[in-house]
Amino acid sequence: MNGAAVIFPGQGAQSVGMGRDIAAASAKARNVYERANDVLGFDLARICFDGPAEKLEQTDIQQPAIFVTSVAIWEAWRENGGGAESFTHAGGLSLGEYTALHVAGAVAFDDALRLVRRRGELMQEAARRKPSGMVSLVGADEAAARKLCQEAGGDDILVPANFNCPGQIVIAGSKAACERAVAMAETAGCRAIPLAVAGAFHSPFMEPAASGLSAVLDETDFRSPRMKVIANADAEYHGDAAAIRRCLARQVTQPVLWQRCVERLRTDGVGHFVEIGPGRVLTGLMRKIDRTIACVNVSTAEALAGKVGANS
Repeated sequence: MNGAAVIFPGQGAQSVGMGRDIAAASAKARNVYERANDVLGFDLARICFDGPAEKLEQTDIQQPAIFVTSVAIWEAWRENGGGAESFTHAGGLSLGEYTALHVAGAVAFDDALRLVRRRGELMQEAARRKPSGMVSLVGADEAAARKLCQEAGGDDILVPANFNCPGQIVIAGSKAACERAVAMAETAGCRAIPLAVAGAFHSPFMEPAASGLSAVLDETDFRSPRMKVIANADAEYHGDAAAIRRCLARQVTQPVLWQRCVERLRTDGVGHFVEIGPGRVLTGLMRKIDRTIACVNVSTAEALAGKVGANS
């Protein structure tokens, strides 16, 4: 277990104020925010640092905000002595997969930022087309989650969307089906928590977003990554540019297999993980997947100052 992996969070990791202390402490981080503002044509840094929360939580803002903040923390980490060569593997939860591909050299920052901005817009647009949502099932295994989807779904779409960790599976579907699932969860032996999201991400409701994203992906320059980057959709490693495009398009409508990704990395010799980005979501999930896993979280200037290397 000599390998190390850097991992990046996805939607839900945002909070007003994220990245402010990092930008104050690091010139490299400030440069990332400044570049992002230029690429996007609006002040994303101000929204990250000062909100308002309702703006930051919009899917089309949230996705580039989390991506940019994660890259800013990554660059600050490097400025403080960290290096990409410390890692043999990389990964990210949903949106975080784009960050992982960027730091692995598979896609340039400007291109990745335009992609996640457009991805957020397309997913927001797809969510507006039909009322849909997501529900977190606490205490359910895969078999129980699939059975609940079948029974509560009826004639509506209701499918597993995120396999995050043991006892935490997120399902997604029509509003009516999600409401039925919440009402039926107790009899299925689990607890249901409706999520405050725009729509049914990682489900067939996102087919229009996947179609639109494919066109953008086809125009984006990708290269084979310099380290092994694991894909959410199948827990396999990204390959060449064409394969990356296909995988990222699939990811929008397919369930996120995060638990399986972590287990695959462990099987392949990763003994140490570093979560870089806002919040501590992945660090928390890691403890539930395997308490023996060593995982360092770097999300603040204070954490950055104390944890420079991947093996610290």
